[in-house]
Amino acid sequence: MTDALVPLMVLLPMLGAATALMLGRHLRAQMAVSTGVLAAVATIAVVLLAEVDGSGSGIAVEVGAWPAPFGIVLVVDRLSAIMIIISAIMLLGVLVYAVGQGIADQHRETPVSIFHPTYLILSAGVFNAFVAGDLFNLYVGFEILLSASYVLLTLGGTGERIRAGITYIIVSLMSSLFFLSAIALIYGATGTATIAQLSVRIAELPQDVQLMLHLLLLIAFGIKAAVFPLSFWLPDSYPTAPAPVTAVFAGLLTKVGVYAIIRAETVIFPESDLSTLFLVVGGLTMAVGILGALTQADIKRLLSFTLVSHIGYMIFGIGLASIAGLAATIYYVVHHITVQTTLFLTTGLIERFGGATSITRLGGLRSASPVLAVLFFVPALNLGGIPPFSGFLGKVGLFVAGADAANGTAASQTLGTSSTGPAWLIWVVIAVGTATSLVTLYALARFWNLAFWRPTGDVEGYRSAMIDSMQEAPAGATLVATRTTPRLMVAATTALVLLTVALTVFAGPLYDLAGRAAENLRDASVYVSLVFPEGVR
Repeated sequence: MTDALVPLMVLLPMLGAATALMLGRHLRAQMAVSTGVLAAVATIAVVLLAEVDGSGSGIAVEVGAWPAPFGIVLVVDRLSAIMIIISAIMLLGVLVYAVGQGIADQHRETPVSIFHPTYLILSAGVFNAFVAGDLFNLYVGFEILLSASYVLLTLGGTGERIRAGITYIIVSLMSSLFFLSAIALIYGATGTATIAQLSVRIAELPQDVQLMLHLLLLIAFGIKAAVFPLSFWLPDSYPTAPAPVTAVFAGLLTKVGVYAIIRAETVIFPESDLSTLFLVVGGLTMAVGILGALTQADIKRLLSFTLVSHIGYMIFGIGLASIAGLAATIYYVVHHITVQTTLFLTTGLIERFGGATSITRLGGLRSASPVLAVLFFVPALNLGGIPPFSGFLGKVGLFVAGADAANGTAASQTLGTSSTGPAWLIWVVIAVGTATSLVTLYALARFWNLAFWRPTGDVEGYRSAMIDSMQEAPAGATLVATRTTPRLMVAATTALVLLTVALTVFAGPLYDLAGRAAENLRDASVYVSLVFPEGVR
């Protein structure tokens, strides 16, 4: 019975998008359709997670009754179910926020006839990527969400958004070209694009061919995940969009790339050892991203750079090639999706209430809106890794896993036949990660101090060495008129802030679940047996 629920996670958003498009002149009906669809997907994902967690394996569905590898196969295991649940919850929370913003602004930034269908199409692409059982269907999922993101990124039609959209489109097309080329070469070398079958056939190829195919896939996924040095496009693309769109992009889209990297490393190339490369790239991503954040006066760009830097923690966890490292990575992905989305929504509230997002133009927000001060303060502490929040727990989990790998105490818990990389390099990345966490806290505390604690009277002509060392957004952060802040926007943001706290309160069960998901990924044969119960044909 639960098998029939798997395709619905992709089909419902598609049907919902078509229905919302036909209801373009009926605002309330569109809202009801979008909200109902995302709530239904979240409920289905919870049911499926309970099923796969109870059975200890997963569910594979052959679409149209065409057996793999001839037809499309959708696979749900603990990892994909976790990703769909947190994605659906974030999409639903942001949708409520966007509805409140749209009602207040008469839908100038998010035209209803366009926004709701496009938003559901993007959701369908995200969900499809998480359940795709073959590389081409994963490519289709990426293209669905990217096509929708082009529209959402340029809503409002301002010159700044169009310029950012062009950059985003060009980079996305290059990433898609790499991905499609990799699929073509992999199919030519193995005769299949089914992920489970590739797990067996890739190992039969010469080592140099495996390495070439592996690196080509990682370049494609690395661009989508904004991994250094492939992250140059993100800080100039995300901050220009409306607050709900930026929140979804920052929270979810890069994590789809991280998810694809996890699948590639644990299923497609389980015998390939690129741990050292992952450790180096992870450390550089942390360092370069947070150094970029330090120079930003605009909170949107600051958060965009911190987004890049914290992707480095996930790459570091993958590079450890251990169950503990992967469990900490999965928990950290869930934490980061939630906290980063919440911070961007809070930034939208700051822009409406304070009239700007630049440190040089904000002040006195603490006394003017204590609620807004708390809504920003809590996830900022969380992202900075202050105990006992989930950001601290996730980082500690990653560092402990790294220490175990460096000391050789996790040798029996490695993934496949991979090594964990040089011990000295792991300690270096741990040190970089610790410094990155402290600098993240400093950058966010600096913004909170100036925007919330500084008296309003000090804003005009205020000078300091701290502000002089920072840069405004390239297009110039202009002051906008303050606007009303609807209760629906505040309620949606508050709910997500409470969710970030819940990740701390229920950290034990959630971390255990992440550990069981990582255990599933320890041996690629577990995934293969889901798709081919009788053996690979």
